[in-house]
Amino acid sequence: MLKHIDPILSADLLWMLAAMGHGDDLAVVDANHPAERIARKSHSGRLIRLPGLALPEVLRAILTVFPLDTFEPAPVRVMAQVHNPSDEPQVQRDAAAIFVKHGHAGLPFARLERAVFYAAASDGFGVVQVGDPRPYGCFLLRKGITA
Repeated sequence: MLKHIDPILSADLLWMLAAMGHGDDLAVVDANHPAERIARKSHSGRLIRLPGLALPEVLRAILTVFPLDTFEPAPVRVMAQVHNPSDEPQVQRDAAAIFVKHGHAGLPFARLERAVFYAAASDGFGVVQVGDPRPYGCFLLRKGITA
C-alpha cells in the first residue's frame, strides 16, 4: 500500500495510467463488454480487471490521478443505447455525478454507437473492466496533461 493512493488503483492500473500519454484513450467498461478481445487490440494489449467494483467507484479512484484532456470539447465518450441513443441510463447518470465531484461539472459526454465505441476502444491505450453488470457503463476517457 502507498499513502494517499486509493487502494482501487492497483499496481497494474497505476502502470497503465502512468504509461499513457496526452491524447491517449482509456476504456473503462462494464462487465458485459467484450473487454478481453478489445484489450488485445489496444496499444498496451492489456486488460485490467476489477471484478468486485462498480463503475462509479472505479471512476472516482481513477480521477484522483488522471487528468482529462481539456483541449478536447468532449474528453469523455460513452456507449449510446442501441434502441434509444439519446437516453442516459442510470449507470451513466451515476458516473456523471462522479465527474462533477472531481471538478468537471457540465462536461458533455459524446455518445458513440456500439460498434464505433468498440473500434475506438480497440484503438485506445488500454481497457479497464469493472464488475458493474449494468449495461452501457462503457466510457472512453482521453488523457490530458498534468502541468
